[in-house]
Amino acid sequence: MNLMWFRKDLRVSDNPALFNAVSHGDSIAVYCLCEKQWDLHSVSQAQRTLIVQQLEDLHLSLEKIGIPLIIVQGSTFSEVPGQLLSVAKKYNVDRLFFNHEYEVNEQKMTTAVSAAFLNAGMLASASHDQCLARPGTVLNKSGQPFKVFSAFKRTFYAQAHESIRQLYPMPKPQEKLAIASDLTALKSIQCNKQWTQYWPAGEDQAHQRLNHFIDTGVKDYHQHRDMPALAGTSTISPYLAVGILSARQCYQAISMQGRDSLLDGSDGISVWMNEIIWREFYRHLLDAFPKLSRHQPFKKETDQLPWRHHQADFDLWKQGETGFPIVDAAMKQLQLTGWMHNRLRMVTAMFLTKHLFIDWRWGEAYFMSMLVDGDLASNNGGWQWSASTGVDAVPYFRVFNPTRQSQRFDQDGVFIREFLPALKHLSNKDIHMPTSEQARKIGYPLPMVEHKAAVEKTKQYFLQLGKSVDKTNPSQPFSKREELALKARKDKEKLPIRA
Repeated sequence: MNLMWFRKDLRVSDNPALFNAVSHGDSIAVYCLCEKQWDLHSVSQAQRTLIVQQLEDLHLSLEKIGIPLIIVQGSTFSEVPGQLLSVAKKYNVDRLFFNHEYEVNEQKMTTAVSAAFLNAGMLASASHDQCLARPGTVLNKSGQPFKVFSAFKRTFYAQAHESIRQLYPMPKPQEKLAIASDLTALKSIQCNKQWTQYWPAGEDQAHQRLNHFIDTGVKDYHQHRDMPALAGTSTISPYLAVGILSARQCYQAISMQGRDSLLDGSDGISVWMNEIIWREFYRHLLDAFPKLSRHQPFKKETDQLPWRHHQADFDLWKQGETGFPIVDAAMKQLQLTGWMHNRLRMVTAMFLTKHLFIDWRWGEAYFMSMLVDGDLASNNGGWQWSASTGVDAVPYFRVFNPTRQSQRFDQDGVFIREFLPALKHLSNKDIHMPTSEQARKIGYPLPMVEHKAAVEKTKQYFLQLGKSVDKTNPSQPFSKREELALKARKDKEKLPIRA
């Protein structure tokens, strides 16, 4: 008897651990609910709802192939080894199968579970699932992890044929066991059904979104991805985050488009795949540098910056009351849908860190507590990119002007009008930044800061930091040579945006 331990891999198709379990004999499945751990990791209500709904759907999918699903309830990861052992002993399990996760706490739990099963005389077999290529296999010539995305991507594609994991078929049905599924523990989870209208559960739903995007949207992705008023992105990130869909399935869908090369293309297919590789890059980094799971910046020296911890200003940003319409509309979208458009994640993150100079970790944690697609690797990578504290991050002196971003990517104010209806009667020109008189009439807040002055102050903080770093250190990120080179980059360069 085999035990399949589900984690962030809530699907039956292309699931390495599940396929291997069924291939080795009769199997049962288990999922460990750890609500207190969800609290500690700031898992959003939107994502909790998606997980619960998906577990119910997963139960039905597993039933079709004869596998019962047992959900056990605990508190934190520390209880998981005992919970799994209890199930294993009850049903005379010989071997545990599961897929790896790469965050620090999850890796510690994996080690503890494997040790517990070994001590109990049972085997524990792990597979790699979340990444296209196993972390630690895409390295530079010195055998070290890449710290620049473009170099990582070139090597990834160069060895893709050898390193990308296989696509696993659906497990073959087994004879129905005399073991009943038990989903009783799900009843204790409070779900808000408002999220299901935006993010319905189910592998079928995930594949419908993916296929619809590939069929109708990916060819224009490079032109539409930055326009928040358009349905120009795939919106599959929630399904990737909890494992309803795999990155390997996305790669397969793109590969079927008949492209010979994805490396240097500038069309929608290549640009969208580029974002899947960014997701891959951040996961490899999370595995290679555990400090990223511990609220530490990749660039250690940036922790010397005098980040502000101003609660009142932070609350205005969270509530979408900054006085910058595109920022406020984006924050309202997050509150309403549990999701935010790719471009606007960068705009809002830069506003918090580069205009208000509030600690990026506050923003990172808030996004995790709200996002249906909350994912440590991508969320941390995105925030550190925007705050200029991370790997291959935006240079500190490059700061988005939110008003110009609005004028450029929401030219007619369609997105702003959707989420800030109080501004809907303003002209297409004024809606990007109402006059003081207009703002007072409709009760809209005046801008919290003046863009140029706020950004200049932030630049000075980084410049002072640069002066305090040893100039002989080749890792010093703000040398004059690099600053000039980075300034020469055009605004249209490819940016790391979640797929």
